[in-house]
Amino acid sequence: MKQKMLEYFKKAFEDTKGAEVFFAPGRVNLIGEHTDYNGGHVFPCALTIGTYGAVRKRTDRKLRFYSENFSYLGVLESDLDSLTPTKEAGWTNYPKGVMWAFDGRGMKMDCGLDLAIFGNIPNGSGLSSSASLEVLTGAILRALYGFDVSNQDLALIGQYSERNFNGVNCGIMDQFAIAMGKKDHAIFLDTATLEYEYAPIQLEGAQIVIACSNKKRGLADSKYNERRSECEEALKELQTVCDIQSLGELTEEAFEAHKDAIQDPVRVRRARHAVYENQRTVKAVEALKKNEITTFGKLMNESHVSLRDDYEVTGIELDTLVEEAWKQEGVIGSRMTGAGFGGCTVSIVKDEAIPAFRENGGKAYKEKIGYAADFYVVSIGDGPQKL
Repeated sequence: MKQKMLEYFKKAFEDTKGAEVFFAPGRVNLIGEHTDYNGGHVFPCALTIGTYGAVRKRTDRKLRFYSENFSYLGVLESDLDSLTPTKEAGWTNYPKGVMWAFDGRGMKMDCGLDLAIFGNIPNGSGLSSSASLEVLTGAILRALYGFDVSNQDLALIGQYSERNFNGVNCGIMDQFAIAMGKKDHAIFLDTATLEYEYAPIQLEGAQIVIACSNKKRGLADSKYNERRSECEEALKELQTVCDIQSLGELTEEAFEAHKDAIQDPVRVRRARHAVYENQRTVKAVEALKKNEITTFGKLMNESHVSLRDDYEVTGIELDTLVEEAWKQEGVIGSRMTGAGFGGCTVSIVKDEAIPAFRENGGKAYKEKIGYAADFYVVSIGDGPQKL
């Protein structure tokens, strides 16, 4: 892949003298959806697919960006003195946002750079191509300019830039999972405190299969911010009867005892999802530690039902993929993953059942939705690195 990236760089910038190549993974969340901004737990892992960048410093203050994924756009130019988000900047708003966030922390780039990007994460799939690009940019800036930041800092800077530069009110999970990824482990993260532990994923005889619905979803203009504010409103109402800072602090029992404080039945459902999903995530990690993979799968299935009925973020595409998965032999568990409204499902499927899972699920999906889904058997990989 390193050689390929240098070829892309040469295509955009004429030669490869002084160019270096970096990688940051994508991520999938195994369970714990829409809990990260509700002070709950999440359980994501980094993938071996992600975003590659070939880069070199310039002698002036120019920034030149090229993406092989959007090659028709050619080279997009900017400079260090105009780090402001614009519609025309398109995808380059993500790396520029990270540069802006570094600058705001007193880490100033003394010269511009040329950057060629290629991602093998399906774009708009919900596997965090934007967070992957943010963490990649942070890792590049750290290496090229000698900035003293940890991988956890890269996650926080990425989240800050996405919120304040790109206007998406995201939680910390995506950037954290990508920056802190560890091969063959998922990260059990308390999003309220950033305390985390690595849990080994041992799926003897089974693998993680991601099904991409190919329905594109834009986070900023989806219902994401609306769901978030519904939960914030529900929290305020619960705080009149409970001493809590977040929905993630409630057990199922405490929620059932106090839910009457929430004035609107829609907000009751939203808050119920946040509370129950958080508890499911805790139980899922306990099950994995005891090697109870069947219990883990059952909790994945329950997670999808809650996201469909209480949080209403699935839609016909994701529901079709999951419901078809549940019919297949050898499927341990299946659920939507990511923000919803399109994107992907994640399933744990026994090795021998994968070909039939892809064929049957794919056929049923195309018949019902009218276009094809793509299936990826994925491995769990490490965080950002220089190649």
